[in-house]
Amino acid sequence: MEVLTLSLGPLGTNCYIIINAKEALIIDPGGEANKIIEKLKEKNTTPKAILLTHAHFDHIGAVEDLRNHYDIGVYLHENESEWLLDSRLNGSFKFVGNEIKTKKPEHTLSEGSLTISSFTFDIKHTPGHSPGSVIFVFEKEQWIFGGDVLFYGGVGRTDLRGGDMSQLIQSIQNKFYSLPDDFIVYPGHGPKTSILFEKNNNPFVSYRL
Repeated sequence: MEVLTLSLGPLGTNCYIIINAKEALIIDPGGEANKIIEKLKEKNTTPKAILLTHAHFDHIGAVEDLRNHYDIGVYLHENESEWLLDSRLNGSFKFVGNEIKTKKPEHTLSEGSLTISSFTFDIKHTPGHSPGSVIFVFEKEQWIFGGDVLFYGGVGRTDLRGGDMSQLIQSIQNKFYSLPDDFIVYPGHGPKTSILFEKNNNPFVSYRL
């Protein structure tokens, strides 16, 4: 499998396209749907689903265009299923001055294993940045798609609706740091990192033995 990274939307959110032969998954399409569509055409692959690590405005800007263009479903944790409908919940009304809205997700996420077409991965609930934050873990490939919870040398902000620093720390210590050291973290913003690097260097969340 292959991971493509596109920096999209008003905050340069990392949109990830995971490709397995002729099939793909789209994670966090923050905007500029045309660039995602062009990349999928270039790779001659068809998306099977849109996965959202959470529903802040900068992660959902291209959801409606992609959902309609490809006639595919959206997956989001149930704690934020209403956020796609409400610009005050997803933050677009406050931060960009215009409403970013779409209809509710077709599928709600909960912890455990999920198979979509040729893709199988684990879902872990990681609240703290937002109440419905999740990460997608591909065990065989040693990939973690972590949203805005853990960054290279940093952590997600907790001053937005439903944010909680103690929850965020627990999510990182219990859900990220419990994974093998060599797993790669693909965050919602900025460069990728590894579990080992963050355990040893992250100034915000220490590694508990």
